[in-house]
Amino acid sequence: MILDWVKLADKFADDGDVESMFGAANEIFELDKNSAEGYAILAEANLYLGNLAEAEKFARLADNLRGRLVLGGIAAENFNLREEFKILCSVINEAREIHADKILCKALIFITNGLYLAGEAKTAAEYLREASTLTENVERAAELYSKHLFFLNYNEQVKKSVAQDFNKFFAHIQPYTHKKNYSHKKIRIGYISPDFRQHAVANFILPLIRNFDSNKFSVTCYQTGKSDFVTAKLQSKKIHWRNLQNLDAATSARIIYEDAIDILVDLSGHSQNSCLPILAYKPAPIQITALGYVSTTGLNAVDYFLSDKNSGGGEFTEKILKLDGCHLCYAPILKMPAINHIENNCVTFGSFNNFAKVTDAVLELWLKILRAVPNSKLIIKNKTCSIESGREIILRRMKDFPLDRIELRPYSKDYLAQYNEIDIALDTFPYNGGLTTCEALYMGVPVIVLRGNYHGSNFGATILTSAGFSELIAENPDDYIKKAVELSQRHLDYHKNLREKLKKSALMDGKKYLREIEKIYCEVYKLKWNA
Repeated sequence: MILDWVKLADKFADDGDVESMFGAANEIFELDKNSAEGYAILAEANLYLGNLAEAEKFARLADNLRGRLVLGGIAAENFNLREEFKILCSVINEAREIHADKILCKALIFITNGLYLAGEAKTAAEYLREASTLTENVERAAELYSKHLFFLNYNEQVKKSVAQDFNKFFAHIQPYTHKKNYSHKKIRIGYISPDFRQHAVANFILPLIRNFDSNKFSVTCYQTGKSDFVTAKLQSKKIHWRNLQNLDAATSARIIYEDAIDILVDLSGHSQNSCLPILAYKPAPIQITALGYVSTTGLNAVDYFLSDKNSGGGEFTEKILKLDGCHLCYAPILKMPAINHIENNCVTFGSFNNFAKVTDAVLELWLKILRAVPNSKLIIKNKTCSIESGREIILRRMKDFPLDRIELRPYSKDYLAQYNEIDIALDTFPYNGGLTTCEALYMGVPVIVLRGNYHGSNFGATILTSAGFSELIAENPDDYIKKAVELSQRHLDYHKNLREKLKKSALMDGKKYLREIEKIYCEVYKLKWNA
């Protein structure tokens, strides 16, 4: 009987029904007032509610595998990476040995964000793939596999065959079919995203909705995420707006289908809170993915991937749409600080990129640059630096560096102003910076970028080309070092005029950018209907 209630508690947990988990625990205590399983379920339920003190109390009373899972979850909530890894790795190993798949699945999920913060995206990706095979909830499995694909980008090109496995989670779906709607006077464009808010992608959305040709196109934004002041700014444009937040994929797809959208443009890909489960229903006859993701979605329902002639390469299930200019157009969503560059006694290199992008190969080049530029220093600023155990992990990976020349700074809201203390920004690879590179340039800081051989590793190169600073693009690792060293002698030339040059560049020319995109919209529309 107790085992039956444990199974029910697991089902309630999968459904997000925490109150019923408490009920299941109470039923267990009716059978055994000192049940370890009962205490463990109470601990897990309190963890999900954020009652960490109560969760810890019951977890220690349980003193079993699920109880230790909860202790690992508490460590994760407190960003205690050292304790989190110690506990959850132990739980994962034991759960595998005894085939406790429910607990194993949860432990794998709990640990992945910590691994990501620690720069172990590859391990996190593998754990997410495994977790996706352990849950009976198809929607949850799809979400985990999608996150697996996203994390793969930090270390390698996502293979087409791996991405295509995403389709298996939607085999039960009957997609919509479409006929040309001759009553449309304008081509109806839909943009769908969870990130019509203060988010990196928002800095590339404005040109799409403020520069379109209203004589030829009608634009609707489909918001699937939270709202904030940025949302309000975007909503003020002359567009239609649909709030799909908290609606399931099937309902969202039906709304888009009934709006008779001609071209649906996904701005999320496999990023967090992906809209791809909605696109799986094929609510629009033409579906494109753009801006929010750097690799193939693998989803059969997506027809095209927006790229450009400088970002070519890679394996895609979609047909590639190549703009002549950059596939991104930078339009800062927030008011940017003034440039007031501080001249230091030494050359200051900097990286404000997500630490998951800082691979061992990146660190190797950064070390060589510091050795080649005497009296230089390196400032690393990101969320991992905000965590004590995160800083320990970074310093351990940088043990060969002259640590007196390394400064780790926590993430802060004034991070943009801190670019005034940076002379030269060093980009990451193979996963280049996108918004990070644009922000550095706008703050008057030149960025050294290493060109890759596929879309996700060419972000930096296409941004610099469009911005008019192709001389900062390195073609190989030795060239990356050489350019950084040479730039250390003349970086002051950039700080004064870089922002003004950037504003006048193709990277920020929203009208030209959208005219080219609209030309592509017309071409794929004609191709679809042989118009």
